[in-house]
Amino acid sequence: MSIHTSRLRRGFLTGLLSLAVALPLQTATAATGPEIAELAEARAEASTPLANAPTAEATLADETSPAAPGDASAASPIAPKGSLWRDRNFLTMWSGQAFSQFGAQLTELAVPVLAVIVLGASEFEVGVLTAAGVAAFLVVGLPAGAWIDRMRKRHVMIWADGVRAVALAALPTLWALGLLEMWHLYTVALIVGVATVFFDVSYQSLIPSLVRPNQIAEANGKLESTHQLAGIAGPAAGGWLIAALSAPLAIVGTVFTYIASFIALLLTRDHEQPRDVADRAPIMHEIAEGLRWVFGNPLLRRIVGTTGVSNLFSTISFTMLPIFLLRELGLSPASMGIIFALGAIGGLLGAIATPHIVRWIGEAPAIPVSAIAFSVIALVLPVAAMIPSIAFPLLVAQGFVSSFTVLLYNITQVTFRQRITPPRLLGRMNASVRFVVWGVMPIAALVSGVLGANFGVITTMWIGAIGQLLSAAFVVIGPFWRMRELPTA
Repeated sequence: MSIHTSRLRRGFLTGLLSLAVALPLQTATAATGPEIAELAEARAEASTPLANAPTAEATLADETSPAAPGDASAASPIAPKGSLWRDRNFLTMWSGQAFSQFGAQLTELAVPVLAVIVLGASEFEVGVLTAAGVAAFLVVGLPAGAWIDRMRKRHVMIWADGVRAVALAALPTLWALGLLEMWHLYTVALIVGVATVFFDVSYQSLIPSLVRPNQIAEANGKLESTHQLAGIAGPAAGGWLIAALSAPLAIVGTVFTYIASFIALLLTRDHEQPRDVADRAPIMHEIAEGLRWVFGNPLLRRIVGTTGVSNLFSTISFTMLPIFLLRELGLSPASMGIIFALGAIGGLLGAIATPHIVRWIGEAPAIPVSAIAFSVIALVLPVAAMIPSIAFPLLVAQGFVSSFTVLLYNITQVTFRQRITPPRLLGRMNASVRFVVWGVMPIAALVSGVLGANFGVITTMWIGAIGQLLSAAFVVIGPFWRMRELPTA
């Protein structure tokens, strides 16, 4: 999707990263390649914030022919032969992405907590805040892809990290001065959201120019594994920091993660060749070309349908989650972080298991199978809201299963769309997908705020869960069952 899956201390994170090193992800060759997202996007271009699976959604040479990304390999020496563990450029970019994802997870927990606990935000205000954070995908998502296709993608990522660090640093500063208000949170959320659009589309589009064609799936798996590690460690560490220091001071930690990502990307050396000025068409023509590419492919069109509808309704459910956990259940921010972290373990295991599942059931059937699973498990969320006495274990179980299945979906679909898209269209393809599947999220968040204010938290969660159940129809009713492998071009 990228299905947007959402979101211990330093020693715990170190241990988890060691696990990732000990279990390198061989996510199949180009034929088996779901961030997500986010993914990451394989986090959610389809969105399940407990599993958070942005970001999945979640997507990871300039050629004019509609060939697979592999054709770009002849144009430049993008990566050495052998394991990605020996590819310095990928490893450096990967470390920057890891810091960035960790910071994003801290932000996803700390900012809503700041709104609910420190500023006493209402249901509608939480809806507006959530909408502000993802509005950029609707407002600038499409032109961002065309612009990024004209720029060096690593440079875009560097600037995005700098903007996010500066914007977030404003919140603890305003709090310390006694000036912090809700409109400050809305403004920072908008700025961070715009920067995140440019960062996410860029890193997903950069992958084919960093690694060899037969390493794209493995690279996506590694990126998604760190996303899920961040989903485990970020909320847990964020909950601990909030409990120990307060929500505003916890946000300081996010500033440093973006600075670390900024530095890592400065040290990365890629082989991307900027597009020739003569090859550029008017911006609206290029945007239309990206949309035609996405919606002209019948398989990709069905994937975007499932991802978009899932994100629409999952956002309706999850927008109310901080109010349900913190206000109605009376849980602490630390407990909220633990729920998110334990749920995200499912995403890590999903990233590891994806190549084995794909080999077992086939790449194409993995799409509808995973969609059925994460759609059905969404019903557990409102059930948990109706049974507060067992809400904690139910939410952990829901997050675990959702994260696992979203990662299977995201890694598979993200690799597929990277594989079939010409290098010159990668930025616009990713931006077009994000525009559709994440562009619905600010609308959903506002709807959730209105529904929550008028009908209550539990009713709102039921509406979201039932709608998400229907989202799988686009890929369940279709040709995926009749194939084993997805096309390569």
